[in-house]
Amino acid sequence: MSLTIRLHITNTAQLHSTIKKCHYRTKFKTKPIYHSNPFAPYLLIHKEMASLSSPSNKGSLVVKSSLIEPDGGQLVDLVVPEIQRAAKISDAETMPKVRLTKIDLEWVHVISEGWASPLKGFMREDEYLQSLHFNCLRMKDGSVVNMSLPIVLAIDDEVKERIGVSNNVALIGPNDDLVGILRSIEIYKHNKEERIARTWGTTAPGLPYVEEVITPAGNWLIGGDLEVLQPIKYNDGLDHYRLSPQQLRKEFDKRQADAVFAFQLRNPVHNGHALLMNDTRRRLLESGYKNPILLLHPLGGFVKADDVPLDVRMEQHSKVLEDGVLDPETTIVAIFPSPMLYAGPTEVQWHAKARINAGANFYIVGRDPAGMGHPTEKRDLYDPDHGKKVLSMAPGLEKLNILPFRVGSLICY
Repeated sequence: MSLTIRLHITNTAQLHSTIKKCHYRTKFKTKPIYHSNPFAPYLLIHKEMASLSSPSNKGSLVVKSSLIEPDGGQLVDLVVPEIQRAAKISDAETMPKVRLTKIDLEWVHVISEGWASPLKGFMREDEYLQSLHFNCLRMKDGSVVNMSLPIVLAIDDEVKERIGVSNNVALIGPNDDLVGILRSIEIYKHNKEERIARTWGTTAPGLPYVEEVITPAGNWLIGGDLEVLQPIKYNDGLDHYRLSPQQLRKEFDKRQADAVFAFQLRNPVHNGHALLMNDTRRRLLESGYKNPILLLHPLGGFVKADDVPLDVRMEQHSKVLEDGVLDPETTIVAIFPSPMLYAGPTEVQWHAKARINAGANFYIVGRDPAGMGHPTEKRDLYDPDHGKKVLSMAPGLEKLNILPFRVGSLICY
């Protein structure tokens, strides 16, 4: 995410000092299309919580955070319970095998923990077409949930032939470990050109995710119901940051959050980011909330080669909390495990939707979210303002309050 702020800060001590010395001015636009007051839908919840925690009610009810429901009403959890694991493994060993790439495994992680709720596996064709053409899925009750990115698994002709008429397949990880099972499968054509054009709005050569994932992929997609045999771990020293939506919701409850505002980065936190996050908390407090919690949620999956490596970013995020630039009592730093597609307004809907499933009811969006430079021309691939505009209109995101920052400036003395 890029902002209209120019800063040259090399360490957090300088960052902390700069915050104290700077006079901050921002046009903080808090009026999304769907609400005249973006905080209004939640103030009633806040007042109800206050009454529940009054002295007359103490001891009768446990006050919990006012988290919005996940998409579909129930958070998906596809990790097999430990008591069933041995039997599932024995079953999987008899099935045809589909090998996952490193990025496929990241999508398995995303689906299994419920970030894509109500999705319960790699998309079958009807889900794929809805996602690709409408950016949403229609539920059985007629309601709509946002699903702007197709989450699919590609296979080649050889694997398709090996699967034959089997109804289920086993998924093998990049390290030859048994990862999971895909049941009641459906195999359908992978029209790469259509997928690329509709997701990125261009078929120009050089799109990072396309070059890494789609171009070398097979000509078929396989969908089905996913079962993951055990929680996905990367053993890179950062797994303790990879909190699932369920774990995050429990932590918000533990802290008795009455609002959760999420902010995603794929690069290090700088002074402008810190000011925006602290200013958001201040404005939520002024609007009547008592304990808004910040979910600082850097993206942890695939990124292009010139982005800052995840371990460096996480070390810097940790230092920002350690130095008190952000308050550890009101901030949770966790890794969002999704790969990055750099698909601009199409992808930013996915980023927002996933945070709904984690319990966030406010989402901070800056300039050109999920965007990048055009791969063959010297210009932005997307209009820098379209991401935040699309978020305020996207079907299925009406319950999420979008907090766009149109202009940010620092005047330092």
